[in-house]
Amino acid sequence: MRALLLALLATGYALALSHGHLGLASLPAFALLLCSGWLVQPARAHHWKVLGHALFVLTGVALALHWLPGFDNARIIDQARFSPDAIPFSMNLNLDKPLIGFWLLLACPWIVMSRRPRPRLAALAAVLTSLACLGSAWLLGIVDWSAKWPPQAWLWTANNLLLVSLVEEALFRGYLQGGLQCLFTPLRQGDNLALLLTALLFGVAHVGGGWPWVVLATLAGIGYGLAWRHGGLPAALLAHFGLNLAHFTLFTYPLKAIP
Repeated sequence: MRALLLALLATGYALALSHGHLGLASLPAFALLLCSGWLVQPARAHHWKVLGHALFVLTGVALALHWLPGFDNARIIDQARFSPDAIPFSMNLNLDKPLIGFWLLLACPWIVMSRRPRPRLAALAAVLTSLACLGSAWLLGIVDWSAKWPPQAWLWTANNLLLVSLVEEALFRGYLQGGLQCLFTPLRQGDNLALLLTALLFGVAHVGGGWPWVVLATLAGIGYGLAWRHGGLPAALLAHFGLNLAHFTLFTYPLKAIP
């Protein structure tokens, strides 16, 4: 698994470099990630691991907010309107944010599987999450039924699966929820507290879309957290991508324009 990830990482970023979408100014970002990955290895002393995780969190925030130089995140969808009542949608092929997911999968393999895998409960959580979130969005009046498969759908699908859903689930469910579960182990309701705190953080991360987006993202975070608890990272990824795909293909995307 590690060899495959490293091969994909090297190939993808070598192509980006050859096409001029990755510059030498990005080297410090890679150096920070390599350093933090070395520090968090199991053989290191506890204080070095803490330093490594702190360094990763700071670097990850900078990557997610596109603060670090050297990454040319090409725009591949520009001001597209997927249905008459939708606001225009733009999408970049981000090269910085995916590094967060690759780092987590390579440096913290424990994020992948849950402690008590229950596939049926994970699948149920995924289905109910889509129904609850999309139903709530419709009741709030921010989306309407709008079945479609536009020409840009394949680009959107690949980007959302690999560079959005996978990265966010590795970070929020695998890393944050998994890490908080370990931290809260002595508490009676530690697992539930970890799930709720992670869901709230996931909601706050969507504050740019306004309060309805925060509420819906928090609700989704609870569902993804339950899917991760019972099925690990693959279940959380399917729950997240499944909801996004249903939203994209069946409803107003990303949301209705204000009249």
